[in-house]
Amino acid sequence: MENKIVLIVDDDPDYLFQTSLVLERFGMKVLKAENRKEAEQLLAETKPDLCIFDLMMETQDSGFVLAYRAKQLYPEVPVIIASAVTSETGLVFKLETLEDKSWIKADIFIEKGIRPDQLQREINKLLEI
Repeated sequence: MENKIVLIVDDDPDYLFQTSLVLERFGMKVLKAENRKEAEQLLAETKPDLCIFDLMMETQDSGFVLAYRAKQLYPEVPVIIASAVTSETGLVFKLETLEDKSWIKADIFIEKGIRPDQLQREINKLLEI
């Protein structure tokens, strides 16, 4: 994962800080944004190797919109949507069927609170490391 660029977007500064530290320990260069507008600006300037987006930021679907826009720009860049939406609302999002994948433009969906070793395994799979 050395020298890989990851864009992480979350409106929770604590989550953004903690996850950035974990990713930096993995050897990744971290770009951070706290909202969709900042993220879209960073995407226009830099092609990341991986994106991690919160689901609910300015709006309840900000992460879905951001994933869609990232995939329009860079279809080959893996996108992770990280959210606590299931624990907070009971809504479950999965990427198992073609129908799910037709409207959720992410490669995986993870629940916030994932352990660093689990996150590293998921990233390694996505980046084929």
